[in-house]
Amino acid sequence: MDTTYILLQQYWWVLVSLLGSVLVFLMFVQGGQSLIYTLGKNEEQRTLLVNSLGRKWELTFTTLVTFGGAFFASFPLFYSTSFGGAYWVWMAILFCFVLQAVSYEYRTKPGNALGKKTFEIFLFTNGLLGTILIGTAVGTFFNGAMFTVNKMNITNPENPVISQWATPWHGLEAVLTFHNVALGLAVFFLSRVLANLYFLNSIDNEKLTQSAIKSLKINTPLFLLFFVFFIIRLITKDGFALTPQTGEVFIEKYKYLHNFIQMPIVLIMFLAGLVSVIWGIYVSVLYKKYNNRGIWYSGIGTILAVLSLFLLAGFNNTAYYPSLVDLQSSLTIYNSSSSKFTLSVMSVVSILLPFVIAYIIIAWRAINRRKLTTNELIEDDSLHVY
Repeated sequence: MDTTYILLQQYWWVLVSLLGSVLVFLMFVQGGQSLIYTLGKNEEQRTLLVNSLGRKWELTFTTLVTFGGAFFASFPLFYSTSFGGAYWVWMAILFCFVLQAVSYEYRTKPGNALGKKTFEIFLFTNGLLGTILIGTAVGTFFNGAMFTVNKMNITNPENPVISQWATPWHGLEAVLTFHNVALGLAVFFLSRVLANLYFLNSIDNEKLTQSAIKSLKINTPLFLLFFVFFIIRLITKDGFALTPQTGEVFIEKYKYLHNFIQMPIVLIMFLAGLVSVIWGIYVSVLYKKYNNRGIWYSGIGTILAVLSLFLLAGFNNTAYYPSLVDLQSSLTIYNSSSSKFTLSVMSVVSILLPFVIAYIIIAWRAINRRKLTTNELIEDDSLHVY
């Protein structure tokens, strides 16, 4: 057993999980796009909302691409299996994010033949489907997907395809499992909660402030409803365990509950994250002078909670992408990773990650050094208006 190789595989699962959790936090942009017409009662308010989100949308898009790239480089068998087999889901997600990029670019473009409203509808579509589809896709990490893997196929010149999808729906069948959809809906409503907290932090408009607080009171119970359902179902369902000595995958009752118990640090991280999310909402709703801080409490809590779920899926001898067709085709961080050499080289490059995070924090603070107002959009000629 190569201990160094195992440590590299675990290290990269942590990094990929961290990128995924940061992505979920940054999807407050998508949540905000779904609230443009809910909060914005006139053109002035909608312009404020769109431009507040416009300052951050590229961070979400870039993190999504980085997350996908890191997954591909470190766990290529997952990439080829899921992205190559469940391609209708990933194509739908990609299409949603293309709509987002086009909308921010052309919403206020001179000569825009489609009109602002068309691109605002595109932004809403990205906010609704982008979050639900990503959450539903991640749900398959716990509930499995319809695929088979046969590495010996690589020697077949007529059909050198390792992974095969077992249904013609190519990933869309994930919506037939409500547990997957529940996570998708939880991500959707969480993104709206975070969006309201972000608006409180970034926009100086009393009417929008009141609307955001009202929206928080509506979306928070919906988020908790679907998220609590997902967690209760998760810890009471059968899971997909791995025998490390042989690599055999088998069904284990209460596997994810056992993971929480056997990895107390992950459990503490999860509970701390959930408490932090709720605390950010609480102070924002009840204490006006602190409502600009809620995004940070809930944002950090989101990252901790989502990170713990990714670790729950991949650590403690667990198959993170189970096959419902052939149990032994299930993917683990050990049978789906890149070579030791590749992971070692990438680990050197990953040293730059803290500098990237530091840049994002510095850029965020520079852009949000003061709250956005309507007058600023009108009077500041140097400000790009979306």
